[in-house]
Amino acid sequence: MADLGYDGKVAIITGAGGGLGRSHALELARRGARILVNDLGGSVSGEGGDLGPAGQVVKEIEALGGEAVSNGDSVSTPEGGEAIVKAAMDAFGQVDIVINNAGILRDKSFHNMTPELLNPVIDVHLKGAFYVTIPAWKVMRENNYGRVINTASNAGVLGNFGQTNYGAAKMGLVGLTNVLAIEGAKNNIKVNAVCPVAKTRMTEDLLGALGDKLQPESITPVVAWLAHEDCPVTGEIYSVAGGQVSRFFIGRTPGVYKSDLTVEDVRDNFDAIRDEEGYTVPENITDELRLLLDVLKD
Repeated sequence: MADLGYDGKVAIITGAGGGLGRSHALELARRGARILVNDLGGSVSGEGGDLGPAGQVVKEIEALGGEAVSNGDSVSTPEGGEAIVKAAMDAFGQVDIVINNAGILRDKSFHNMTPELLNPVIDVHLKGAFYVTIPAWKVMRENNYGRVINTASNAGVLGNFGQTNYGAAKMGLVGLTNVLAIEGAKNNIKVNAVCPVAKTRMTEDLLGALGDKLQPESITPVVAWLAHEDCPVTGEIYSVAGGQVSRFFIGRTPGVYKSDLTVEDVRDNFDAIRDEEGYTVPENITDELRLLLDVLKD
């Protein structure tokens, strides 16, 4: 089969001055996409700013023969998100792909969590995806085409000690993905999420020696496929690490039904409620309501 290409497509990639974002930008550019390389250039915890990292990635893309522009606006404000999309439109005249990848860490156990640790993480990861995608969404709807990839995390899907702020933001991105997949369907806008495990500036201290097997470049093929026009899925979540690709999904057990349910009924049937045998994977709320109505009708 022919190699996948992105000729004529324009991609906005946030947090693309290094790590995962840089890897995504180089791969899509190598395959023909024009890239808006966004990176505030701040520290891992979000302080400061420097256009140098984004500019360096642009130079790397140009050395490959590709086209790219750099942008240093923050994703954490509505004005920043608007400016990022405007920069892509001014440079290339369209937006086809948004990869929400920008992120910071301010880890702390929950009993030590403060607003100063919570708010910036929510602002960059979760609100940042909103603020960049909202103006891009308008363009995608007008063009009846778009691909959005949200960078979630297993820290949100599964939890991780000391990351309540990060995990909550990342699981919020799963909810955003699910709803946008439904709302974008009629305009050929597909929205998916990845939960990457990779050695980056944010994770190198956590991964230790294992990090050498978990390079950002091993995540990019999945992100690139989800960003391609031929990708058939929407509203899905993929776990990716070191060449291993799996799908996360939310299942629903058959459970139990009693029209006059009591607390004691829940206690006495709790094992059956939790039993995973015969689970289903509803595609949306309507699908789950259908399952519920089938039980109530009987």
